Amino acid sequence: MPVIESRIDTQAAAFADNRAAMRALVDGFRDIERRIAANSDRAKPKFDRRGQLLPRARLDRLLDRGAPFLELSTLAGLGMHDDDGGENVTGGGGITGIGTVSDIRCMVSVSDSGIKGGATAPMGLKKKLRSQQIAAENKLPTIALVESAGANLLYQSELFVEGGRGFANQARLSAAGLPQVTVVHGSSTAGGAYVPGLSDYVIVVRERAKIFLAGPPLLRAATGEIADDEELGGADLHAHVAGTAEYVAGDDAEAVDIARQVMAKLPWEGPNGTAEAPPPKYDPDELLGVVPTDYRKPYDVREVIARIVDASDFLEFKAGYGIATVCGHAAIEGLNCGIIGNNGPIDPQGSVKAAQFIQLCCQSHTPVIYLQNTTGYMVGREAEAAGIVKHGSKMIQAVANATVPQITLHIGGSFGAGNYGMCGRSFDPRFIFAWPNNRISVMGGAQAARVMSIITEEKLNRAGRPVDRDALARTEQAIIDQIDAESTALHATARLWDDGLIDPRDTRRVLGMTLAVCREADARKLNPNTFGVARG
Repeated sequence: MPVIESRIDTQAAAFADNRAAMRALVDGFRDIERRIAANSDRAKPKFDRRGQLLPRARLDRLLDRGAPFLELSTLAGLGMHDDDGGENVTGGGGITGIGTVSDIRCMVSVSDSGIKGGATAPMGLKKKLRSQQIAAENKLPTIALVESAGANLLYQSELFVEGGRGFANQARLSAAGLPQVTVVHGSSTAGGAYVPGLSDYVIVVRERAKIFLAGPPLLRAATGEIADDEELGGADLHAHVAGTAEYVAGDDAEAVDIARQVMAKLPWEGPNGTAEAPPPKYDPDELLGVVPTDYRKPYDVREVIARIVDASDFLEFKAGYGIATVCGHAAIEGLNCGIIGNNGPIDPQGSVKAAQFIQLCCQSHTPVIYLQNTTGYMVGREAEAAGIVKHGSKMIQAVANATVPQITLHIGGSFGAGNYGMCGRSFDPRFIFAWPNNRISVMGGAQAARVMSIITEEKLNRAGRPVDRDALARTEQAIIDQIDAESTALHATARLWDDGLIDPRDTRRVLGMTLAVCREADARKLNPNTFGVARG
């Protein structure tokens, strides 16, 4: 058994410095998550007066007790639109994640109606669309706990057209044979009325649920007709007259319990158990000290692998060839996988080695995990003569056309085409997460600034004009500041360039769970329809 032998001195000052710096980054993003939850919890007195549960209390009641819940895109929209990145943080206006309900693994979506009534901003919409994509790719049933003020009309130009994609996705999920259960806890009006309308099972809360295309004010303005909320779209109307709802509940708790009962009655297999897997030989807690938070400081990616794979057992592939690109076979929580990591730029040998390894993983139907920390593909006369463009293209071809699940984890720098070759967001990995030290951009700020200065100098020299060194220096610093601000992990996760930030110590658990989700999807047989289920 080829066990990795760690060379890390956990008593060294550098290890302690790395640990402190990484811990500060983890504490930073966890603090933002806590502020989002606290922002929602401030609505508790209002929810109590209405006899309602807060959104996270609904979620807690829905999920199987003690089962893991992998929350996704917790910081969606951070510092964007109506999220100020400070006290008024929103998390995209909703909670999404993969959890277990009545022993069935599901995609769960909860309107966070404690914040701005659950109104949808542009990044909240992207968060919802991403959850639907994950559900479709991984053949997951979906449960939605809905109470929303609808789209934030201040951003209608960023919401309206893309918003229709959510309804199309619902219809396609239903047609694919993936059940959708929706609980309407409050308002689900205007376009939001189609969320329950396109669901397969709908549960409404009496005297709270409201489902209609036009509310009383708009109805009166448009037609002169006068009606109240209950007459237009209350729970009893939809359960007994319109037929939009299948079940009526007296309160939030009963509605969530009915959703659990619906799931329990579906003939759907639960998560597949695996034999108990041996833990890594080295404590995953040490990951905080193994990796520097400064992407410019090198480290051996094998030290990361040793702390996430079963028994630290890693069969390295072509260890003496293309040595800056590390490839090999391992298992995480009993599930076999291929791993590709970086110990520097991707050179021509590393490119073809990775391409071959990916093809072999496809041949054996082994999922591939990318541990991404690269400055990109090697440049220079020697690399160009060695065929870096054509060999890098082979790697990109292999990634783009891989027939197995691919999971990406940003654990350092992610620059230039290296982001593509290591299966970045644009290459549609099944899942993509990031550590909080992640840096992602077309190139580093200093490099971009110097490139722009060289271009400007050459242009001025050709024109016979003098070079203003002070002006160039100011421009360089402005570029450095801009790219440094736009390349942080928080900037990236706010824009859903990943599926969320994770604590490095949770890496094994997150990768194990996502590998299990992928394996179950591959084994699951669906019963598709020609089109989505239409209710009577």
